[in-house]
Amino acid sequence: MKESETKVTIAVNGGIDFGSKLNQKQLVTIAKYLKEDDTLELTTFQQLYLEVPEEKKEEIIQELKQVGLFCYPVGNYVKSLRTCNFCKGEEEEGMPVAKELNNRVAGKPVPITLKVAYTGCPIGCGEPMLNDIGVMKIRDHYNLYFGGKAKGRDAEVGFLFLENLTEKQLYSAVEQIIDLYAKTGKKREPFYKFIKRNDKASLLSNIAV
Repeated sequence: MKESETKVTIAVNGGIDFGSKLNQKQLVTIAKYLKEDDTLELTTFQQLYLEVPEEKKEEIIQELKQVGLFCYPVGNYVKSLRTCNFCKGEEEEGMPVAKELNNRVAGKPVPITLKVAYTGCPIGCGEPMLNDIGVMKIRDHYNLYFGGKAKGRDAEVGFLFLENLTEKQLYSAVEQIIDLYAKTGKKREPFYKFIKRNDKASLLSNIAV
C-alpha cells in the first residue's frame, strides 16, 4: 500500500461459532494488508480493526468474505453480536438464532455505538446483562434485557424488558427497538440513557411482538 493512500478502518471477525477462531487462510488474507510494523487491534467484541485503502475497500471486503471472514463498519453502528462459546452444541445453545440475529442487526446505523450480547443459557457467559441489549436463552425461549452498562462509576446491569419470547418475537423486538433508537435517539445519546428517558410502557407501545 502506498503511503499517500487514504485508509479506512473495517472491523473483521470469523463470525459466530464455537469460540473465537481464525484459520490459516483467513490470517494470511488479513496479513496481506499489514506492513511489517503494523499492529491489529482486538476489541472486546471479538473484532479486529483492519486499515485498508479506501479506494479498494469493497474489493478487499469481498476478498475477506471469500475466506469466511465477516466485515462490519466502524463507528456509530450496531456492533456484531457478542456471544458465549456455545459449550453444549449448536442446536441446544441456540447458535442458529444468534447467527440470524447478528445478520439482522449488525451494521445498522445508530446515534452511538450499540452493543448486543447473546448467551445460550442462564450462566450468561456472553454477558447479556452488561450490554446495551442482552439476550438470554432459557430452555426453548428467550429473555430480552435493556440498558446494561459495564463501565464507569454508574455501571449497572440491564433490566428484564420481555421474557419467554419465541425466535420470531425476539428478532422482531430487537429490530424494532433498534429502529426506534435510530429514529428518536438524540445525537450521541448512549442506549442506556435513551432507555431511561423512555419508560417501559412507552417503549412497549412502540414494539409489537
